[in-house]
Amino acid sequence: MTAGPEAVAHRAVPVRGAQRLDGEYVLPVRWSGRPGHELEELAAYLRGLSGQLHVTVVDGSAPEEFARHAAALGGTGVRHVPPEPWPGRNRKVAGVVTGVRAARSEFVVVADDDVRYGPGELRDVLEALQDADVVVPHNVFAPVPWHARWDTARVLLNRATWGDSPGTLGVRRSLFTAMGGYDGDVLYENLQLLRTARAAGGRVVSAPWVYVRRLPPTAAHFRSQRVRQAYDDFAQPARLLVEASWLPLLVLGALRPKLFGLPAASLLAGSVAVAEAGRRRARGTRHFPADGALWAPLWVLERSVCVWLAIGARARGGVRYCGERLPRAGRRPRPRVTGWREGS
Repeated sequence: MTAGPEAVAHRAVPVRGAQRLDGEYVLPVRWSGRPGHELEELAAYLRGLSGQLHVTVVDGSAPEEFARHAAALGGTGVRHVPPEPWPGRNRKVAGVVTGVRAARSEFVVVADDDVRYGPGELRDVLEALQDADVVVPHNVFAPVPWHARWDTARVLLNRATWGDSPGTLGVRRSLFTAMGGYDGDVLYENLQLLRTARAAGGRVVSAPWVYVRRLPPTAAHFRSQRVRQAYDDFAQPARLLVEASWLPLLVLGALRPKLFGLPAASLLAGSVAVAEAGRRRARGTRHFPADGALWAPLWVLERSVCVWLAIGARARGGVRYCGERLPRAGRRPRPRVTGWREGS
């Protein structure tokens, strides 16, 4: 990787073995009515992190909730700030942009509020950033109730095919600043960040060997995410076409089993094989449940229906996300030449 002068200076700082890591942890949030026990658990997690590296929480909550969160985070060593204005209806992007720009290190770990890093994973991501501009680790649900196992099938299929989209990324601040942030008017904001980084000439590295714990959502929240996750397919048209073909094939397999029964059955059985390949990738069997791949047919059935519901939502003007209707899942940023690489 070609790096600018600031990045070269940081490269000389060792990560493994140091008492304090050279990095910044950025957590963008926008909460309403967060239960007290959840705030306490998160505050304890962030307190532990702040002893290892800088931590910034960018809080886009309403004023009364902001004050409540500030009280919960008091004494943790965490910097708690509101987001700066940023165009777009996806408010999370404003939090990410604010946090990365304000980072006190070249190496930044951005994470959702359900991500739980251990010291080893933090070091792995920060070390990978020595030779990359963006690092994409993989998430593992823990604990794994039934709905987390269901969603684990999606993770495993993604690991074996298109690549997973985790709730956390590592990014170099210099690249992020040079590329001018990223589009805040799309639903699939993680993918948008990756595409913008590539368009700016950054090196994006997938790290499927770095397993970061993710807390499962409630069963109710899991159900509410089904169509929204399917809507992300509009950012990847090839994937949208493939997944939209599943429902017609399955219906035809049920109505015309002699003609379409075998292809439909092969789709469901094949999903197990593909998911198992994802589970075995990068020693994933040490981290994912043994029955994770067996849930893949259920996920395929779910997505075959939800992708058509997402198509219907697109026809109505977009899917709802955090009180906003977002018509765009993603867009292709134009390639651009960035000054941060000059003279490197």
